[in-house]
Parts: sequence; structure tokens; C-alpha cells
Amino acid sequence: MTETSPISQPFGSWPSPISAEMVAAGGIGFGGVVARGQERWWSELRPSEGGRTNLVRLGLDNFSSGEPADVLPVPWSARTRVHEYGGGAWSLGAEAVYFSNWDDQRLYRLMGDGTPPLALTPEPATHHGYRFADTRETPDGRWLICVREDHTVIADEAAECVNEIVAVPTNGSEKVVVLVSGPDFVAAPRVSPDGLRLSWYQWNHPNMPWDGTELCVGTLASTTDGAISVTNELSVAGSSASGAEEAIHGSDWLSTGELMFSSDRSGYWNLYRWSPQSGEQDTITALDDAEIGGPAWVFGIQRWVELGDATLALAITRAATDSLALLDLRGALPAQPQPLDLPFVSVSSLSATGDGNLCAVVGSTGTLPRIVEVRFDDANGDLIDFTELRPAENVAIDLGWLSQPEIFDFDSTDGRQSHAFFYPPTGLGMHGSAGELPPLVVMGHGGPTSHSTPDLRLKIQYWTSRGVAVVDVNYAGSTGYGRTYRRLLNDSWGLVDVEDCVAAAQRLAEAGRVDSKRMAIRGGSAGGFTVLRALEVSDAFSAGTSLYGVADLGALASDTHKFESRYLDGLIGRYPQDKAIYNERSPINHTGDLSCPLLVMQGSEDEVVPPAQSEAIVAAVAAKGLPHAYLLFEGEQHGFRKATSIVRSLEAELWFYAQVFGFDQADAIEPIAEAVGFD
Repeated sequence: MTETSPISQPFGSWPSPISAEMVAAGGIGFGGVVARGQERWWSELRPSEGGRTNLVRLGLDNFSSGEPADVLPVPWSARTRVHEYGGGAWSLGAEAVYFSNWDDQRLYRLMGDGTPPLALTPEPATHHGYRFADTRETPDGRWLICVREDHTVIADEAAECVNEIVAVPTNGSEKVVVLVSGPDFVAAPRVSPDGLRLSWYQWNHPNMPWDGTELCVGTLASTTDGAISVTNELSVAGSSASGAEEAIHGSDWLSTGELMFSSDRSGYWNLYRWSPQSGEQDTITALDDAEIGGPAWVFGIQRWVELGDATLALAITRAATDSLALLDLRGALPAQPQPLDLPFVSVSSLSATGDGNLCAVVGSTGTLPRIVEVRFDDANGDLIDFTELRPAENVAIDLGWLSQPEIFDFDSTDGRQSHAFFYPPTGLGMHGSAGELPPLVVMGHGGPTSHSTPDLRLKIQYWTSRGVAVVDVNYAGSTGYGRTYRRLLNDSWGLVDVEDCVAAAQRLAEAGRVDSKRMAIRGGSAGGFTVLRALEVSDAFSAGTSLYGVADLGALASDTHKFESRYLDGLIGRYPQDKAIYNERSPINHTGDLSCPLLVMQGSEDEVVPPAQSEAIVAAVAAKGLPHAYLLFEGEQHGFRKATSIVRSLEAELWFYAQVFGFDQADAIEPIAEAVGFD
């Protein structure tokens, strides 16, 4: 850390080395890592390439040099629209890589012989009519088993797309065979090592995958004449099998032919093992303050992998913070995971290398996400060290500019204890003016069934390095704290989340950490809804920023995609039966209670929260005469992926807070031309 003379400068006006361009450049998203022999593959979502997702290969001819090679040339992009949130857009077979291409949503096979990608699925008559995700190659290499979302069946506004498990020939004949159909949703089709069984989990409206799912197994029959089918379907675990609400996910086969899965039946997601021979289940872990699982917003989430020799590697979430651990299946059960002494606080992907080591996508409090290989001693399995396969983005920032998260547990409404991470303003040698307290930005995560982790995020450091404090709230309903805390949001969205965001700000102000007269709240999607609600029911904040936030709950219930079309049943109530509750909690119906400036930003092609939601709230704010600004980003969907959009949205938000809080930003920023009511 560089030594420097102290500099006194008003909070918010510090000259930060973390530019909006740096935030965008550091925004590469790693969608997963997979090991195959001496190859290591992963995906990178690149804002600098217009949000394109490329596949990257490290291995064989370039493994020793450590130079990864891009696999997909422009304009190919490995991204799927299934459930609109995607995930599981690509997988490795024995000799090929399979991927869903963003432009047409068809499945493709890519060999390593220099030939172009081969289409495996037919082109539908309607754009993006067939969408595919969560692919797995059968052991004989003849079939690709995956989830298909069929939009060609939608004949009118009342109809829904159909989600099924299908088999796709890998030879390019484009013959698609339906294996599992009927449930509203299916996920995680996994073929047993001997190729004789198929497992998957399924659920129906109004459940979301973290509410109640059912784990199923069937016999997979494939004949030489090109037929394939699933028979003898059996319910193994979950809501239907147990008669209680139980969320199953993360299921896959062990090399022994047994089926491992996560279940929250104990109140925390723990591991269980099912034997096809006996039909019995073993409890593998019995954690009561942490969990091996999370909300399945996207496909392909796997919080455990088999390393070999009856050893599992686990990603464990405790109080919204991840760690890695090993578990030995040979001892008494349930087993106690053995933590690994590694500096990681977030883990988003795991893959076994086949030689007893582990690949993972990880984050730390002082390092951006990176891909590492964790190595163990062959003799006794002890941790040796880890190697960076894909280092974090190179951001030349002195550590003196990075704010370290503080665990912030606080008292909220009705004696409820809620949780957050607090980031105080941090600048190398910088401090505020005498007697001044910093402004605060309260962040509420999206979902709302999700949580924030304490790994390094430049979108937070962008504010703290300029002298603005940030509190990242894991309000009631967040995951990472067990099922009881997660379900506090049931019937209470727009209530407890708002209460917790307000309470977090107030507790910090009472403690003298922030300026109570300069507090803003910002959030995207569900977090944007919380922003609008908080500005209407509380006077704690003097500004708010809503990014593609929900303004009209009734419109959302009537005009959103299938995956979330019944989500509000659990969060609010049934629609239209409980229309009165929807009206009461919809921000658009209470704009008369707004009394502070508002910034709204929205993607033009958002299918989750359509632009009409943002435009309605902006029109209402304008009619009331409040200072406001609205930015519509062309070509963006639910979340900004283009570097230009990320840069402009951050700089616009900084300009907005400078106007409201009365500080002079050090950055040369183009004012928001569309802003109304500012000098």
C-alpha cells in the first residue's frame, strides 16, 4: 500500500482511480468452468463485445503456457433464453462442445477440427421459438439430453410455452425426441454413468424452484434404430414424494451409480444420497447454520462435485458468505465437512478435474472473480495450494482505495434481526471535510429471492472510493441464511424488504457512520421495486435510483414470462383474487407519496420487467413535478451487459447524486440531458 499525505476533501468529490470504464472492463462474467482431461473450459460474458458470451479453452497445446484461447468467433454467443435468465448454455461431451447460440437459440455442436459449428436442432418458424439449456451428452455420445422451452405452441396471450426434457441426436439429423413432458417446469436432466437412468427435478405453478420441487428418476432406453425413451418414472424425493414443501436441486449421479442431491427439508439445504438398488436415502450432511445449495434462478447450479475416492468438494454458504470444504463419504453419516483454508468468499461454479483436483470460479474481498484450480496432495488429500487459470481482470488499484466489507447485523421491525454488508468510504489518504459525515447509498439486491456476497465488486467500490458509503442489505427473504429467513418474504414483499432497507440506513445514521440527511436507495429489478416502495412509505431517503424496477404489480403478474408468472402468488397473493393487495403495494398507485428526486433507468428489450413499467412511474413523477430523469438503453434487456450502457448508467447516477447531495464530482461527466427539475 502506497503511503500518501492526508487530503481533506468533501465526501462524494474524491478523485477516484476507479472509473466507470474500469467497472465495465471488470464486468466480465464467468458463467462456469468445466475440466475435461488436460483441458479447462469456461465461458466469459464480455461487456466490451456488446454482452457476447464466448467460450474459452485452456489445455493440451497451451496448458503449460497458461494462455487461454477463444473458441467462438464473432458473432457466435453461448447464451440461452430459457426461463429468460438462462444458464447452462453450454456443455462438454467426450469430443465436442455443445452450446445454445444467442442469435437463433438453436443448439450447435463444435468439434476441435476447425470446422464451423453444426446445427443440431431445426430452425423454428418463429424467432427464438425453440430454446435449449442444461445439456448433457449420453455416455455413448449419440444423444444430447437437455431442457427445451417451446414457444411455437403459443397461440394466444393466454397460452404458455411448454418446458420439456428432450433428446437431440449429436449427428446433426435435427430429430428431437421428447422424453419428459407434463410438469410446468423441468431442470437438471442427468444421465447415470452406465447410461441406464435419467434423473431430473420438476415443479408446477405456483411454486418457484426454491419453494417445492420433486426429484424423479426414469429408465433411459436407447435402441440402435434411433429410438430413445424414458420409462418407469419414479418419484425419489421432494414435495410430491414427502407430502411437504421441499426444495430439491443440485442433483447428479456419483460414480458409484447413486444419486446425490440437495434438499432444504431440514431448514437448510443439505446433501442426501439415494440408492437405486435399495431405494433408501442417506443423510450426508446435517448443517444447521449453513447450506449447500441456493436459489435456482439459472440452470447449471452445482454446489458439490465428486473429486474421486469417495471425496466431495463442497461450496458452503454461511451468512451469505461462501467457503470451500471437503467431505469424506467413507466415514459415519451424516459427515462433517472439513473447511479449506482459502481466501474465497464467493463460489459460483465447481468442476472436478478427474485427477483429484478442483476447478472453481471464485471471488475474494480484495480480488475480482477469477478461475482457479485447487490442488491436493495425492497421498493424503491435504490442500497444497491453488493456481489461477484465468486471473482476475487487471485493475491497477492501490489496495488503499478498496473498502473492506463489515458484517452488519441490525435490529429491524418487530425485533427482527436482519443482515447487511457495510462499506465505509475509503480512499488512499482521503478523508472528508471537518465535521462532515458521508452520504449513504443503500443497495437492495434483485430476485428478491437472492442475496449479496462480500466479494470485491467495482460497482460498490466506484462509490466508496469517491467518499460515498454503501450498505448492501440482505433483507428478510434473502437466501444464505436458511429457509426460515428466506420465507419471511412470503406474502410480505414490499413490506419486510422495505423495512429492513430503511432500518439499515437508520441504524447507520444513529451510529454516526453516515449523514442522515444525505441517504439514497438504489436497486435493480426486484430491488427497484423496493426502492420505489421505500420512497413512498418512508422519509428516510432524499433520493432514489430504480433500474428496471417493478412499478405495477398487477401488470407484472399479467405481463411477464412463464418462469415468474406465478412468482407473486407466494410473495404477494393470488391474482386477480388478491387484486386489492396488489394495488395497495404497487408503487404506481402511491406516487402522491413520493417527495424526493428519482432516477429511472431501463433496457428497451426487457421481457422480465417491460419498459412500460418504468415509463408509467416516470410519467407519474413528472406529473407531480418532482426532479427526475429517465434513461432508456436501446438493445439492453433485464440488466445491462454492454460496456457503453454500464459506463453511462454509472456516470449518470453519480451526476444525479451530486445534484441531490450537493457535492462536486471530480469526474468529467456529461449531464443527463433528459433530467427535469435540476439547475
